[in-house]
Amino acid sequence: MEANKPQSIYAKLAQEALETRVKKGEKPYPSEKLPPELQRPGAVFVSLKKQGQLRGCIGTILPTRENLAQEIIANALHAGLEDPRFPPVTADELDELTYSIDILTEPEKVDDISQLDPRRYGVIVRSGGRSGLLLPDLEGINTAEEQLSIAKEKAGILEEEEAEIYRFQVQRHY
Repeated sequence: MEANKPQSIYAKLAQEALETRVKKGEKPYPSEKLPPELQRPGAVFVSLKKQGQLRGCIGTILPTRENLAQEIIANALHAGLEDPRFPPVTADELDELTYSIDILTEPEKVDDISQLDPRRYGVIVRSGGRSGLLLPDLEGINTAEEQLSIAKEKAGILEEEEAEIYRFQVQRHY
């Protein structure tokens, strides 16, 4: 996030939730009076970065909670404290973290790779009980083939294995 750019209410909520848990050990709750944009249900990914490098990213493909505020809080805590790729965030790191919040549209099945665009759409792949997701507009991913390959790898689906493909869009907030 640029220093002079104000933080969105979505990113501010994620930051406050993680800081409350890490600094005070308390479970954060959304305020009683939520702004309208946080009252609706929605699927959300919360990504944390430290010095430009991924530090945690957890989300939901479909809404799992009553509203966006609850979804953001839960996913911020999971991203900061339970992402299996990283150790839990410590109090010393909190000031170095930047937050991005991706609110997902409902996934739609696609029949052909030509319907994908890694800048515009995220992708979900499914085969059997395995699934993998990759958000759109990620640095270094320029083709639909790269996007599908990484999503399959995340899911443990072999490159040559058949998989259902879904696409979705996001509203990204910093």
